[in-house]
Amino acid sequence: MPPPRSASPRRLLYVANEDFAFLMHRLPMARAARDAGYEVHVATNVNAGAAAIAAERFVLHPIPFRRGGLSPSAAMPTVRAIRAVEAAIQPDLVHHSGLQASVLGSLAALGSTTPVVNAMTGLGYIFTSTSLRSRLLKQGLLWLLPRLMNRAPSCVLVQNPDDRDALQAMGVRADRITLIPGSGVDTDRFQPLPEPDGPVTFGFAGRLLADKGIRALVAAHRTLRQQGRDDQLLIAGSPDPANPASVSAEEIQAWRNEPGIALLGQIKDITELWRRCHVAVLPSHREGLPVSLLEAAACGRPLVSTDAPGCREIAIDGQTGLAVPVEDSAALAAAMLELATSPDLRRRYGVAARQLVEDRLSARIIGRSVVALYDRLAGASDRRR
Repeated sequence: MPPPRSASPRRLLYVANEDFAFLMHRLPMARAARDAGYEVHVATNVNAGAAAIAAERFVLHPIPFRRGGLSPSAAMPTVRAIRAVEAAIQPDLVHHSGLQASVLGSLAALGSTTPVVNAMTGLGYIFTSTSLRSRLLKQGLLWLLPRLMNRAPSCVLVQNPDDRDALQAMGVRADRITLIPGSGVDTDRFQPLPEPDGPVTFGFAGRLLADKGIRALVAAHRTLRQQGRDDQLLIAGSPDPANPASVSAEEIQAWRNEPGIALLGQIKDITELWRRCHVAVLPSHREGLPVSLLEAAACGRPLVSTDAPGCREIAIDGQTGLAVPVEDSAALAAAMLELATSPDLRRRYGVAARQLVEDRLSARIIGRSVVALYDRLAGASDRRR
């Protein structure tokens, strides 16, 4: 039997493909919703995040989710599981996290009048890859997305203007799209850090994917070492076998043997990475609003990234750091060298990066915007009942 309903609290269900993805990308807004009085539920594929989700006083609902799978055989068990959770808890609002969850969650919501938020975070591998498989999937999504995203009562949440414009070009109505920049960063946890001693060290945090620019970064680091510099590169993250853009184990082993490169794998406290680094680097092809750069900026680190959607919103060229073209390792090496040789420039960009987070991108600011969106959608649903 569904739990008894009452006027308060409202029930909010997050749907995410992996528990770690929810914890990394949705935790600040889920906390804001909880603190605003929402009863927060999380439906996701459970790996090692159950205890962390329970510690937040969220209700966990394990469901099967095959990451990267939008084929009918992979999708239908997930769609059925989402529908079962919604039937059991009768949420007042559902928040789908990411492209895959938005598509499958919207299919599960067909026939329902519950408001949904479809959060598009960077539009994913399908929209950055040029492989035949991704092109075919993209064509299918160009047909499907407007039919799912334009249905009432739904809202599409994007993190940057480029994604908003791309979705409108696909046929998603402008009045269905809301732009809120990122998920917010905890400015109490992430505080400005002093520069470490020793050689200039660059830090990368993210999955080891080609479209995160990791190969271009390693090539740029080689260039600097060939110039006789002693710069160091710390890489925090792991390959992602479910993603076709993942680098191979052989590449990673080869990088381990290169001078000045340390692969840290997954680390528990990302502040330890930024404590050891002078500069944060993420030469990605496309992002929503990259969490790793947000956290590095909050720690007062200058940023090097690309002039790509999402990246340009936080790594503002000449203000919070330097921006280079995608997959241009020579330009990337030049930008890294410019910061490596100028402590004053690092300091200026680092201060500006922290200020940007405090002014526009903190968990408090983003949390208020997200809760206002939830209240508007849930309130409109209440009035229709």
